[in-house]
Amino acid sequence: MTAKRRFTIIIQEDPEGGYAGRCLELRGAISEGKTLEELRKNMTEAIELVLESLEENAKKYKKLVIEIPS
Repeated sequence: MTAKRRFTIIIQEDPEGGYAGRCLELRGAISEGKTLEELRKNMTEAIELVLESLEENAKKYKKLVIEIPS
């Protein structure tokens, strides 16, 4: 079973309609949507793409994994 990860999205409402969001934990994970549900879907996709990119880049280097208690 894969552990679920949680991300915090800052939401800004556009005065002309719709929403923009950015992920606090992942620079570059930003998106928008006409509704909050569409924003949620688009942000999920943006986060997945950023994580994929980070994983691909990490393959080029040695890694050290650090766990920090919450």
